[in-house]
Amino acid sequence: MHIATCVWQEKAAAAAGMGEGGGGGGGVGGGWKKKKGEWASVAAAAGGALNCAVSFVVFSALDVLDVVLCLVYKLVDYAVEAEWKACYCTAAAARGDGGPRVVAPSGPKVVRLSASSAKLQLEDVSDTLYVRPSLLADATKKGAGPAPPALTVSPAVAEAIRGRIHRPSRPPPPAPCWSDCDCKVCHAWSAAPRSASHLYVHVQAPPAPAEAAEDVVFIHGFISSSVFWTETVFPAFSAAARGRYRMFAVDLLGFGRSPKPAESLYTLREHVEMIERSVLQRFRLGSFHVVAHSLGSVLALALAVKYPAAVKSLTLLAPPYFPVPESEAGAATQYVMRRVAPRRVWPPIAFGASMACWYEHVSRTICLTICRHHRVWDRLFRILTRNRVRTFLIEAFMCHTHNAAWHTLHNIICGSAARMDAYLDVVASQLSCKVAVFHGRDDELLPVECALAVGARVPRARVTVYDRKDHITIIVGQEERFAAELEAIWRSAAAD
Repeated sequence: MHIATCVWQEKAAAAAGMGEGGGGGGGVGGGWKKKKGEWASVAAAAGGALNCAVSFVVFSALDVLDVVLCLVYKLVDYAVEAEWKACYCTAAAARGDGGPRVVAPSGPKVVRLSASSAKLQLEDVSDTLYVRPSLLADATKKGAGPAPPALTVSPAVAEAIRGRIHRPSRPPPPAPCWSDCDCKVCHAWSAAPRSASHLYVHVQAPPAPAEAAEDVVFIHGFISSSVFWTETVFPAFSAAARGRYRMFAVDLLGFGRSPKPAESLYTLREHVEMIERSVLQRFRLGSFHVVAHSLGSVLALALAVKYPAAVKSLTLLAPPYFPVPESEAGAATQYVMRRVAPRRVWPPIAFGASMACWYEHVSRTICLTICRHHRVWDRLFRILTRNRVRTFLIEAFMCHTHNAAWHTLHNIICGSAARMDAYLDVVASQLSCKVAVFHGRDDELLPVECALAVGARVPRARVTVYDRKDHITIIVGQEERFAAELEAIWRSAAAD
């Protein structure tokens, strides 16, 4: 049996010590504690019921709002750009329009034109892009149990494919979609042809070339960028580490300063190929360590499986791993979507994840409000804080397009549901590299059970749970401590 290694902060140990020293209360005190516990249970049950009731009302309204916004955006897109923008609102049902039809019992596939290879190929696309039942429809079907959705290719995607087959390759559009940001940070990649085929990579190399220098690849999570690493742990590394390791922090496809192609489906294959081309091949990495956060952990595992002899150590922070029960195996992607985005108004981070995952046009409105105007938010934040707080997280979390965020969320986190077990089994049985997993106990987006499940699947993995840390503060706020953890992992891997 696997036993996770938990590292608690000093306050937790001190609290435990106090509990042992003051444990003599009985009688009236014991009765009061019992009654207090009962009241707490009642309050928790009432709060849960209230959360469910409010959530039902709110998300039922969002179901209607998303339909309305679909029509609004179609009209505005046509008025501004003189073309209809494809969306996934039209269910991928069988249609007699002569379009390509693909039925895959093991999972939905779509025939698409790959920009990287310039030829047609089968690409995995998550069915959660097409099948997102309304809250009311979902509630009425709960008794029937999960069933794999029978899908065909989305008519919108099929139409786009027809156009690409007979259309010569074109340079990136000179301007982004009207609802996306056009600032130098977000859209600089379109100015040079080479930039459009490579990710933005921040490189921190030793001041003097070292013969024994080792390479480390950092992969950020969802709606983030390389800034998440370069503004936190990079400055916290010791002088010895900065002189020994060559560090690469990438902006994933569609995020930060990297290309944001409108025609991309942002699949796992595309993300991995871009990392290979932009980092492994461009800088000729023969062996390397990998550090990944959240969604980036899926890409890190895919890289480790593809390059088992090259990976020296694998460090995963808050990995989105939800073991799929056998009863849900036929609808694994749907199961993961419901775990990641439970359609609840509380906690707030779950509410945000639910809007981003379930509602294509509501989430586009959020991107229009926040991401397109991230420079305004940055200035407002600086004014309100009087420049006393660093605003790097605004660039980290707001420099992306809705198209990139929407497809990456569904095709990586939800679409990888059926792959994660196989990836972890390969890491456990075929790789010999060090494996370390970190998680914050207060993470309300991805519960700590995700990290423990990874540890159970990979017995040699060292699982570290930080008390009073969440999805972001697992790094932000304890940069020096985490940098020291990484240096220890890399030294240990070199010693083996």
